[in-house]
Amino acid sequence: MTKNKNSQLIPTRLATERAFLVGIELKNLPRSDAYFDIEDSLAELAALADTAGLHVEGGTYQRLDRANPNTLIGSGKVEELQNYRDELKIDVFLFDDELSPRQQRELEKALQVKVIDRTALILDIFARHARTREGQLQVELAQYEYRLPRLTRMWT
Repeated sequence: MTKNKNSQLIPTRLATERAFLVGIELKNLPRSDAYFDIEDSLAELAALADTAGLHVEGGTYQRLDRANPNTLIGSGKVEELQNYRDELKIDVFLFDDELSPRQQRELEKALQVKVIDRTALILDIFARHARTREGQLQVELAQYEYRLPRLTRMWT
């Protein structure tokens, strides 16, 4: 990634990382109300991962009545992801849904690898492609705004 040496854009990962996609589908949301089918949404996430230079090893999703406030997904799915991590040598899990700072922290603790959501991935893509100084500053500001709530409770 070629950048102005004064740029403060924050890379979220290396281009050679092996990624695994994770999504949830809420059972109480009627399919007609859903913006995208879960498979379509994961396919789009895979395309974004490819744009970011990640190698997608696979993906999975879970149908839930409601999202788990601690990890977004259920404990059985977390165990399944641990198995995928070991079998496929996964470096990063990409979640299709927005993760709260708490969920991201708990998932990283359980999975022992980097966990990012769609928003962080998109910000990384923008950071890689920002060419003008103004564009770089806008992406940098967006990255800081995204990371601030994740840093707030980092030491508690």
